[in-house]
Amino acid sequence: MTVTPPSLLGESPAFLATLTHVSRVAPLERPVLVIGERGTGKELIAARLHYLSQRWDRPFVKVNCAALPESLLDSELFGHEAGAFTGATRRQIGRIEQADGGTLFLDEIATASPAVQEKLLRAVEYGEIERVGGRTATVDVRVVGATNADLPALAAGGRFRADLLDRLAFDVVTLPPLRARPDDIPPLAEHFALGMVRELQRPLFPGFTDAALDRLRGHDWPGNVRELRNAVERSVAAADPDEPLDHIVLDPFESPWRPAVAPTARPEAASALAQAPAPAPTFDGGILDQVRAFEASILGEALERNRFNQRQTAESLGLGYHQLRGMLKKHGLIPPAHLRP
Repeated sequence: MTVTPPSLLGESPAFLATLTHVSRVAPLERPVLVIGERGTGKELIAARLHYLSQRWDRPFVKVNCAALPESLLDSELFGHEAGAFTGATRRQIGRIEQADGGTLFLDEIATASPAVQEKLLRAVEYGEIERVGGRTATVDVRVVGATNADLPALAAGGRFRADLLDRLAFDVVTLPPLRARPDDIPPLAEHFALGMVRELQRPLFPGFTDAALDRLRGHDWPGNVRELRNAVERSVAAADPDEPLDHIVLDPFESPWRPAVAPTARPEAASALAQAPAPAPTFDGGILDQVRAFEASILGEALERNRFNQRQTAESLGLGYHQLRGMLKKHGLIPPAHLRP
């Protein structure tokens, strides 16, 4: 039986260096930690570590440590004996035993309680587990942990066992965020767009406009590849199937009827305001005239910085697209037709 490791798309130097690291460490019979921001593909990397190892034909078992409270996580991982607690009518084999001979992937491992961490340490160190209810079993499991937390800082603060961290960190694979691999954004976007086109049963994908690709490259993607996929798929679903995709829907909440709240100032907006030069003092007009002049200067400079792309300008100022359009009309700053996005 041939098993193909999960496909990972990218050609940037940072991404290729990560794949090289994974290929080097995969054959080693040692624990590995996979560190990365949300949406960077930690589970895919863990699967690749498994399928490139000698354990490729054995179980690959996944557990999200953040999804269960401590008591249930303990039972889920280590199993329990019949009668161990109310409702335990029969013995249950835990996920660690299910992974015997294979790989156990512990996602969000930083959220595991101290008691669970102590039992994990014994499983990693000695290959022994204790089911809830007292029965001990021996297992042969390779553990791959994943988190977006700073585990050394948590250990230093007493919130993660330092001895468990020592055992798990035989090797650490740190995934680059999407903003560190901008060359991979267009091929990833194309891949997700084609997948959505197939799902919608459309005959073809007419591609992205240059403005749309600039929009994709210019976003910082805090949610990384997962956020990119969502943005591309929703944009394809909303687009005219016969025209190149021009509008990227980054914020699905954007609407002229969005309830008015007092949001925390976005970093981009604070940065734009900080960079905007203060207007020269004037005594010719009142304070409202000065405020209007200041607002117009901020808008004009933001348009120039974003090459008159109104959607990018709106995002950089922390505004909705329709909010920006209204302000531009107010100040007579709607750019000429040949410069409009």
